[in-house]
Amino acid sequence: MRVLLVEDDDRLAAALTTALSRHGHEVVRAALAVDALRLAGGVDFVLLDLTLPDMDGLDVLRRLRRSSAVPLIVVTARIEEREVLRGLRSGADDYLVKPFRTAELMARMEAVLRRGTRPLPVRDEVVTVGDVRIDLDARQVHVAGEQITLTRREFDVLALLARSPGVVRSREEILDEVWGDPLLSASRSLDVHVAGLRAKTGRPGLVETLRGTGYRLGSTA
Repeated sequence: MRVLLVEDDDRLAAALTTALSRHGHEVVRAALAVDALRLAGGVDFVLLDLTLPDMDGLDVLRRLRRSSAVPLIVVTARIEEREVLRGLRSGADDYLVKPFRTAELMARMEAVLRRGTRPLPVRDEVVTVGDVRIDLDARQVHVAGEQITLTRREFDVLALLARSPGVVRSREEILDEVWGDPLLSASRSLDVHVAGLRAKTGRPGLVETLRGTGYRLGSTA
């Protein structure tokens, strides 16, 4: 099996390469996120560190999942529960915290392969709701053909909902993904940004509130 090892620590990368090779795997190593994204299309498995010099590993993971269902395990020193949840929600098949034993890594890789490759999510880069057009790649929103200006976080909130139409996102999940801190759930930051989205688009139903649950992409009706 061809394994992409995304790890910027040379000593750890060398040790893992040796261990994987002993188990019959061919290892392709990338120390930078840009190389990982370029190489991921030609491998059977990805081991991804989250701390990379040119991009956060979670961003790499999200980009990979837009176009690839390759089995992937996050291998990182980040031990906080919030980081584990973010990794799994972003599309990782498993999450392994350093330091770990080689035997555990191999067992987890085998378990992921036994479960089978996850179906590739269908992600439209342009999401249309009524007369609202949300271009996720270009980070642009048009209403009735006119482009409107959103703040970075307003767009991030809308994009998170737009990537999974119909899926309810909890306040904690949105605050974690957009602000990086679920503890902000006691503040009104999210409410202010949702209000801004409704006002700027002129479509109050675009972001639907489910009281006590969270938010989801609504309609313009």
